[in-house]
Amino acid sequence: MGYFHIFHETIRSVVLFKLAFAAMLSLIIGIERELKKKPVGLKTSLVISTFSCLLTIISIDTAYSTPPRGDINITMDPLRLAAQIVSGVGFLGAGVILRKGNDSITGLTTAAIVWGAAGIGIAVGAEFYIEALLTVIIVVFGIEIVAPFLTKIGPKRIRMRELSLKAKIAHKENIEELLKFMKKNGMVIDNIRITGENLTYEVDIRFSTLLKNNTYTVFNTFHALPYIQKIEIEILS
Repeated sequence: MGYFHIFHETIRSVVLFKLAFAAMLSLIIGIERELKKKPVGLKTSLVISTFSCLLTIISIDTAYSTPPRGDINITMDPLRLAAQIVSGVGFLGAGVILRKGNDSITGLTTAAIVWGAAGIGIAVGAEFYIEALLTVIIVVFGIEIVAPFLTKIGPKRIRMRELSLKAKIAHKENIEELLKFMKKNGMVIDNIRITGENLTYEVDIRFSTLLKNNTYTVFNTFHALPYIQKIEIEILS
């Protein structure tokens, strides 16, 4: 009875370590999302990673602890539940992907973080501690260091920011003037929509530019044009 108690306590301590380690790693990526005010933050990452770890532990332990029977050939996949976690969490990640009215899509990185949090839990539950730790370090380093670094000194297209311009223009010929002005100032037009009603033309332009200044400065740049009656600027990425 004493040996069984020691064995049980040892197993329980290992399980507690796995759950705590998975929770700690999930907090790292959860804090990163929380600092950026994303919908998936500390609590969501913690819940996904910890429960994924628990289900992986259950899946592995059940496969190896189920006693054999002579009349039935029982074969169990140790990572069967883990495989279902990967596909199941995908639906949760899809819920944070949003499409705005201006056709811009947000939440892809957050959705990937959701899927990754499940991966952390599975890795820790399967005792891949070093691999899980290195993965978290690489992901956070890539998001916080490499990506911002490339947006500053990388290729021009990567350093460009995507913006939306909505403006009212009195005369049709001024639309061409606006497009020439944008091209002259190094702006790349990605999409343009023009509507006209009651001698007033509305243009909706998605464009990319090297955004060296803030949104207010960009607003003033376009607002200073004499043929612009009304303007709205939004940074999309």
